Amino acid sequence: MSDTLTPAEADHAMRHWSYGSTGKIQIGSLQHKRMFCEMLLTTHNPYKPAVIDWPALAPAALRRITSLPIWDIAVQTEGRASIRVSTYAASVHDPLLREAITMNGAEEARHKIVLSKLVQAYGIELAPEPPYPAPDDALRAWMLTGYSECIDSFFAFGLFEAAKQTGYFPGELVETFEPVIQEEARHILFFANWVAWYRRSLPWYKRPWFFMKTASVWFSLIRDRISLARGFDTSGAAQDMNFPANVGDSVGGGISAKALIELCLTENERRMGGYDARLLRPTTVPWLAGIARRFIK
Repeated sequence: MSDTLTPAEADHAMRHWSYGSTGKIQIGSLQHKRMFCEMLLTTHNPYKPAVIDWPALAPAALRRITSLPIWDIAVQTEGRASIRVSTYAASVHDPLLREAITMNGAEEARHKIVLSKLVQAYGIELAPEPPYPAPDDALRAWMLTGYSECIDSFFAFGLFEAAKQTGYFPGELVETFEPVIQEEARHILFFANWVAWYRRSLPWYKRPWFFMKTASVWFSLIRDRISLARGFDTSGAAQDMNFPANVGDSVGGGISAKALIELCLTENERRMGGYDARLLRPTTVPWLAGIARRFIK
């Protein structure tokens, strides 16, 4: 994306993209890889965190924002995500794929800067950050980040919209933070297609190994979220962002569980709707949410 675009043009370009080639694209093919890599690379929004003009907040709004129990977790999550994604990018030999994943890691690092600037602007005190060592298993770390974002972003989409509708987040702050939320939609869209492409590109005898690694990742994510829900922290530092558990009651304005799930499903579809329909969408969390909705009165 060109740096010469206005903020409004850059925002529109980030949300709307179609692949240049027409016709059906086979999942797992070289064309599929080019499509999802080009999506991420060409929809990059070149906004600069250092020049974000954080709006002045009324006292009541400032108290609401600074009292949210998420900022330590959010900053640390982005710190871990950045090193995990960048480490995996360095291990990728394919030039186009490495370029796209490197950009993904740079955007994660930029999210951390945005959050750091936000807490600085509003006087939010953070706990000391832990170190972010490079992971030993780069592939597993990349998958942990990707699947974690698929879970958390789905609920963050709905909660962000709920906070906007209820006025919990002032309109000026919503507008300022909106590009970060949409970037997460691009990330999970890219990751969903990478998973499908990577699995199809493996020889048949390696696919059971990949299935086991995927199952291990999901087991770790579920275990970590159960621990967070119970208030445990086995490492002594904040874990991956469990957004619904931490802020759902606060920003939702008393929204029911069923209404929140419906809002998450609607927002997930809206945020994905501007991208080429031939790109695969993340399906596991929306599918589970749809099942849960049926059993909630």
